[in-house]
Amino acid sequence: MLVHLKPYVKQELPGVLLFRLKGQLFPYNLNWKVPCFPFFNCNLDLFGVRRLHSQEIVRQKDSSSRKMSTWAVKTMDMDVTTEEDSVALRLSPAYETAMEALSSLITRQKRGGASKIGGKYKKLDRMLMYIKILGLEGHLGGLKIIHVAGTKGKGSTCAFCEAILRECGFRTGLFTSPHLIDVRERFRVNGLDITEDKFLLHFWDCWHRLKLDLQENLTEDLPMPPLFQFLTVMAFKIFVEEKVDVAIIEVGLGGKKDSTNVIKEPVVCGIASLGMDHMEALGDTLAEIASHKAGIFKPQVPSFTVPQRSEAMDVLRERANELMIPLEVVAPIDCKWLDGIKLSLSGDHQYSNAALAASLCKSWIRSTGNWEKLFQHDDKDSLPEPFIRGLSTARLFGRAQIVHDSSSNSSTVSMVNGAASGDLTFYLDGAHSPESLEACGRWFATVVKDDKNLLSLDSCLKTGIGEEVSENGFVYTGSKESNKISKRILLFNCMDVRDPQILLPQLVNTCATLGTHFSKAIFVPSISTYNKVTSGASAVPFHLPAKDLTWQFNLQRIWENILHGKGFPEKPLKKENPACFPPNNFLYEDISHCKPADGSFACSTVVSSLPQTIKWLRDCVKENPRLRIQVLVTGSIHLVGDVLKLINR
Repeated sequence: MLVHLKPYVKQELPGVLLFRLKGQLFPYNLNWKVPCFPFFNCNLDLFGVRRLHSQEIVRQKDSSSRKMSTWAVKTMDMDVTTEEDSVALRLSPAYETAMEALSSLITRQKRGGASKIGGKYKKLDRMLMYIKILGLEGHLGGLKIIHVAGTKGKGSTCAFCEAILRECGFRTGLFTSPHLIDVRERFRVNGLDITEDKFLLHFWDCWHRLKLDLQENLTEDLPMPPLFQFLTVMAFKIFVEEKVDVAIIEVGLGGKKDSTNVIKEPVVCGIASLGMDHMEALGDTLAEIASHKAGIFKPQVPSFTVPQRSEAMDVLRERANELMIPLEVVAPIDCKWLDGIKLSLSGDHQYSNAALAASLCKSWIRSTGNWEKLFQHDDKDSLPEPFIRGLSTARLFGRAQIVHDSSSNSSTVSMVNGAASGDLTFYLDGAHSPESLEACGRWFATVVKDDKNLLSLDSCLKTGIGEEVSENGFVYTGSKESNKISKRILLFNCMDVRDPQILLPQLVNTCATLGTHFSKAIFVPSISTYNKVTSGASAVPFHLPAKDLTWQFNLQRIWENILHGKGFPEKPLKKENPACFPPNNFLYEDISHCKPADGSFACSTVVSSLPQTIKWLRDCVKENPRLRIQVLVTGSIHLVGDVLKLINR
């Protein structure tokens, strides 16, 4: 017999989603419940094909079932399961199983590689079909979306928007990318990452609806969605079912052809600062890149942007004129509007992102008819109090983030100068374009200047200051209370689609202009791989398998060329057996120990293991309580995520 199930969300047993059975298909009135599959304690194969007792899950073929997202259960033994039996039928795949399933959706082996997805349908056509399968048609407009694109700053802008509107009393949904430690970071509801239980609930629901529909209508033209497309439709589903008042959606890549651009009627659109990035997909000129970003503009939808270079701004204005929509250019926020409160996201560039967010939120509140309900007047020279609270509390990990490492402190280390160990601080920023690395350099140089009593030997030599030099090559000035040896270290990696000959000089020159110089540079491969999704609980192997470090040696060669100038040999650097961590004396050698002709470098090194490098840094400050190490981690958002995962363990 066939039993018609119309799903409703009800969590009556821990971790179990229950469906209510409607009795209209039975000869008598029934009102039973059976558990939806699969959830939290059983193993499940990645294709979601599982027979529960003698039940076979099949999909209704009538058109109404697609609209209602309904299911049919074909019971082979004429036996219907009641709520009392539901515990026995609970399926609870581990969170790591979900990560394995997600990993199977990755269609590129590396960034910039060709996608394996073919067929007659284009990406956005496929997205609309996935949305239809999940029963989300007609619901996207109800999300009242703020859609944000940009090269740099779009994530920060979205984070500011979410915090502002939450402070105004709205229930918020935020979808951003990429994640740093755990994929759940991409989905926030009311300021919090979605819980593991809710993630699994929504993930497996999406997974099985898509799997069953696509298996039933087997065709190469509509395969399972690739990773980002899956996560995008999942975000829409989460926000619809969580009944958010506003959904803030960050574009993944570009705009015009991005998976998020199935949004046809956003409330307002914004474009953050534009620059040269993802050229392999978006084009080699700023105008081409701007054209992709302007693709999120929609008829009758107000749009905002920040000051842009002329070639980008011309394209944005042209597209806005074609659609006959207003495009307002927002100046960076005036500090006096903040009433002495600091932005929660650091860096001068955040004043521009904050201004864009404030304008987007004002427009959204007005367009949804809420302004008069919340605010008595509109003062163009000030911000409402909830806006200020939002700008001072927004969070976005891995962007201008400072982490003071506490695990390096140990009671077993002998006390020197009243301290159990030295200080180890990580400064993390996922900058990976020339413009964002310039902003990163300005931020880092500004925040480390708080320590005004310590100057490196290099900076003294450059400025001609003749102070007493310690045995470790560092200058002590000021009171003896700040008698610390300060070392500033760059921990760097970038993808091979980037141009480090532009990125590294941009970072070094920006920092040097502001009086900040690096003592050392360490080049290390990331742990994260492009073809696997991991969680915050995923094991991080301490001893990693050997990797090809040719790229890291190329980064070191560029770095040494910056330091030594034209006399540095151009031949590639390579060691047969690179160390897992820097040599013991590496931290204290100065530039006079460099012998490029012999392949001996005192200012930089290549190491094969990021976990071992973090351990080495911690050991250094434990062994020398007078030591203060400030580590700038940048060049790759994946490297930043790996470091955060390691130092949080």
